[in-house]
Parts: sequence; C-alpha cells; structure tokens
Amino acid sequence: MRATENRAFNEAPLSFECDLPDPPEKVWRALTEPELLAAWMMPNDIEAQAGARFAFAGPDAPIECEVLEAEPGRLLRYSWRERPGAKDADQLPAFDSIVTFTLAGTASGGTHLRIVHDGFVPAAQPLVAVSGAGCGLSLDARRNPTAANAPCMMLRAA
Repeated sequence: MRATENRAFNEAPLSFECDLPDPPEKVWRALTEPELLAAWMMPNDIEAQAGARFAFAGPDAPIECEVLEAEPGRLLRYSWRERPGAKDADQLPAFDSIVTFTLAGTASGGTHLRIVHDGFVPAAQPLVAVSGAGCGLSLDARRNPTAANAPCMMLRAA
C-alpha cells in the first residue's frame, strides 16, 4: 500500500514557513544542486526533473527519493523512502513520505519558502522530526517554528 492511498498516512504533516532575503532562483539552487543541497542536508545525487530517482546518503542507510514535481523557482516535490539501518531495523519503523518545497517571490525580492513533510504514519512523526535529514525544531525570537538546519544553512550553501 502506498502512503497516499491511506488517509491515516496523510494526517499531521510537519510544516515550516519563512521569508528569506534571497531570490527564488538562489533558493532553488540550494534545493536542487547536489553540492549545495549536501552542504545543508546530506550528500545526494538529486536531479530536479519529474521522474528522476535520487538518494540521500543517510546516516545508517540511503534515503531513496523520486522527484514527483519540479517547477524551477516555484515547486519541488519528491517522495522520501527511509529504511532503518540493519542495527536499528527491529527498533525503528520504515516510512514513506512526501517532501514539498514551495517558493514564492516576495515584494522585497526575497523568497517565501514553505516546506511540508507529510504522508507518513502519525506514530512515526517523532522519529521524522528527530531523524529526517538531521532536522531538528527550534523556535526563533518571534516564536515561529522553523527547521533548525533548513533556511539559514541553505542560504549559506547557495
């Protein structure tokens, strides 16, 4: 059964939004050029073309992905298939999910970035928050939830 075929898999997504000072073209590069994406996330062989398969070099096992949609400077959506490494296979669940990056230009020339990670079993959500691409959660001074390693690290990379 695919995650998208079961409504229970589509509940409780992780969602982050922020305004970045850089234009969508720069943010797009940070999401789609392997060496730039690796600088803030994990080593990978991404090709931003619908249907392209790629993998992140996860800490214990590769994370297999497939680009579902790619509209340069606007939208990137890919599947995320994470399997625990051999030493954790009996303790951690495997999960399939979808990661979506939506970019929109702002009046100041920057980018409004929305990241949504969904389509996984809700019981696995804490593991996603802890292990998914090494992403932790933090609160900025305005109390907005952000991915601790996403926007700031992404812009340094690009």
